[in-house]
Amino acid sequence: MKIQNPVLKGFNADPSIVRVGDTYYIANSTFEWFPGVQIHESKDLVHWQLVTRPLANVALLDMKGNADSGGIWAPDLSYADGKFWLVYTDVKVVDGAFKDCTNYLTTAETIEGPWSDPIHLNGVGFDASLFHDDDGKKYLVQMEWDHREYHHAFNGIKCTEYSVEEQRLLPETATIIWRGTDVKLVEGPHLYKLFGYYYLFCAEGGTSYAHQEVVARSKTLRGTYESQPETFLTAFDAPDNPLQKCGHGSLVDTPNGEWYFAHLTGRPWHHAYESAHDPRGWCTLGRETAIQKVAWTEEGWPEIVGGKQGSMVVDAPKGSEPFEYESNTVNDDPFEQNELNIHFQTLRVPFSDCIGTIKDGQLWLNGLGSLANVHENSLVARRWQAFDFVAETKVRYRPTTFQQLAGLTNYYNSTHWSMIQLTWNEVNGRVIEVTENNQGRFKSYLKEAAIAVPEDIEYVYFKTIVSTSTYSYAYSFDGENWTAIPVQLDAKVLSDDYVNSSYGGFFTGAFVGMVNVDYSGYNLPAVFDYFRYQEV
Repeated sequence: MKIQNPVLKGFNADPSIVRVGDTYYIANSTFEWFPGVQIHESKDLVHWQLVTRPLANVALLDMKGNADSGGIWAPDLSYADGKFWLVYTDVKVVDGAFKDCTNYLTTAETIEGPWSDPIHLNGVGFDASLFHDDDGKKYLVQMEWDHREYHHAFNGIKCTEYSVEEQRLLPETATIIWRGTDVKLVEGPHLYKLFGYYYLFCAEGGTSYAHQEVVARSKTLRGTYESQPETFLTAFDAPDNPLQKCGHGSLVDTPNGEWYFAHLTGRPWHHAYESAHDPRGWCTLGRETAIQKVAWTEEGWPEIVGGKQGSMVVDAPKGSEPFEYESNTVNDDPFEQNELNIHFQTLRVPFSDCIGTIKDGQLWLNGLGSLANVHENSLVARRWQAFDFVAETKVRYRPTTFQQLAGLTNYYNSTHWSMIQLTWNEVNGRVIEVTENNQGRFKSYLKEAAIAVPEDIEYVYFKTIVSTSTYSYAYSFDGENWTAIPVQLDAKVLSDDYVNSSYGGFFTGAFVGMVNVDYSGYNLPAVFDYFRYQEV
């Protein structure tokens, strides 16, 4: 068997991997998407299935009003004392000198939960992980944020003892144990005790093309730590490698004593007129998860088998049997069982009666705020997980004002998205329009030439066709005869890399889904009969 990278396609960043018996679990960041933290499981490191999102209520996660790319950063999943331990960060401030955040801890005896009420840990910095030492003590390891303009913001890796009995950190024990290398931006720490050393794995260089993973070690928990002479993982000096942005990850062993490293990566594409090196490319699928095999040198340092740049194809663990899950629900109707399919999420808040309901196999979305609204909107969407796909829906909607619009959207964040929608104008009444928000600048493509919908048409069918570098929309009045709208949109607008050019939060990935906007405040509902997503 071979591991085909990336193992988790589409927006699945900052993997934290753990093995419990013969089962592997990976927890990933979800940022402003709800429910929080995405967890996949596997028996062989090859086949993976999404099994849960544990932060599924506002008691565990309240993100209403969070900035784009705020919310859940770099969760840490571990297993000790007969239960799972999940540390997660809710980031409230993304841009500027401050990174206001809160770190929490929740536990569960099984991966499906129930998960305990959250324990407030601290706000020292993000990317916190929990280290279980072999003497039974536990420590929170995290980057420390420094807002002072005359200091570097990434101040180093801080280690603080956690008291299980008191359910709190002991701040008087907090010390910086490592400052990182000259590359700077040290974050994403994971600590392991192996072969008589404490090994500290950290990300550096920022989470774009200069990203890397480095290793330091010490004979004692609090150091002094020595840095590995060579960079453990990076594609920065390999611009033609299909896996880019390699870094931020965690280590796991197999039952047979082999080692693997799950890490963040991105797969850029380029327009035909662009250099393959500058810009390095556009990652519309966001930051994904890949797995590399790890060997240990005679000096006791880890190294990536196949080269530090990361490989697309990796040997699976020896002796493992293929384990394919019985069902893969990626392409299922999101509401055919009168509940949202696990692959669909909402923004910042849970799917509730405020957003809509599912009844008789249809999704009823209430008209709420615009897609620029970070407090309340009515959007149900799923990740782009392929460069080429078609998504389709069928909607019933009778708007009476231009402030009401419902339909199909391709969405990155509140300032980068597009829609094909049913709306209203003064010329033709109910019409079909295509709109785009690009760096916060809104554009209507059809304007007064928006397509009139005949009065006797109850449902309108919408489709989006995504072809790596471009995408477009089409409509139908009967579901069989489709009319393409002659507007080609640049897919790079929905990429981390493009958003990074104008905004500090660029950590998610493109989504496609159903939306209903009614900022007139009358909450006009839209009824969606189905939703299909098919990779090409």
